[in-house]
Amino acid sequence: MRLRLAADFPHAGFEPGPLARASMSGCGYARLLPVISSLAWVTTAQARGHDVDEPIALRALARAGLAVEVVDWDDPAADWGRFDRVVLRSAWDYPDRMDEFLQWLDRVAALTDLVNPPATVRWSLDKRYLAELADAGIPITPTRFLAPGEAVEFPAGRFVVKPAVGAGGRDASCYAPNQLEQARSHIARLHAAGRVVLVQPFLPSIAELGEWPMVFLGGRFSHSACKRVSLPQAGLVEGLFAAEENSAHAASGEQVAVAQAVVDHLSARLGTPAYARVDLVLGDDGRACVLEVELAEPSLFLPFAEPAGIDQLVWVLSR
Repeated sequence: MRLRLAADFPHAGFEPGPLARASMSGCGYARLLPVISSLAWVTTAQARGHDVDEPIALRALARAGLAVEVVDWDDPAADWGRFDRVVLRSAWDYPDRMDEFLQWLDRVAALTDLVNPPATVRWSLDKRYLAELADAGIPITPTRFLAPGEAVEFPAGRFVVKPAVGAGGRDASCYAPNQLEQARSHIARLHAAGRVVLVQPFLPSIAELGEWPMVFLGGRFSHSACKRVSLPQAGLVEGLFAAEENSAHAASGEQVAVAQAVVDHLSARLGTPAYARVDLVLGDDGRACVLEVELAEPSLFLPFAEPAGIDQLVWVLSR
């Protein structure tokens, strides 16, 4: 069986065909027969039991007739080639094992269909993509990129220091103007490990309004949420990811437009991603801007998705 990849579909995303559209009334995408029959849902040992998307998605995929197994990405006994598709979901420990993880991406992609594909995942791993988005005219959070050896400058007020490659808020911290020495020590530690650092102002709106994760499935906007992350003050995250408080959010037209511009830019460059998350915040100018883009293993905030959104996820993962 030949699997259909993102590049096989039009730029607009995984568009349901006439049969799917006709079936949407009453039974939805998930009742259509999938193209594939087996799927690996990729996680890591530390993440098991912590991914709230997983039970929702697994139930929906099972209802659609797929045989799904949850597999750790670093399981030496895993036979990836026996799956029709391997879906990278909660491998949240990869920043600590980057070389091993990148080798795993290429090895699995040579054996089966990997979602999202390696080129898309690689693009999203390094937050220096923010400079590319800014060059494309997409509003981003003001960001300074500091490679090892570059002089350190801090914005006025509170600010955030984070590595360009990281996940879950690990190695990220917030600092006040009277904590510059701690911030310099943090940056020096990351630079000593050869890591590029991002310095961003802590926007006042984040404390008041939080962040807005915008979820896209097959290149099309599905749903959003409000996320409040507790970054440590002059400290480091303990555990696999920073604590979050999440709630429902009704995205505005402006928010959808900004996030869609990111997904369209990426789709034109690398092909439409099966799933994508664009995290927005409110800039000091009162406009939505991009904080980061998640394409490797993003939480998709499925508890806040409508049933049609769950069906769309099943569609893009099974066709």
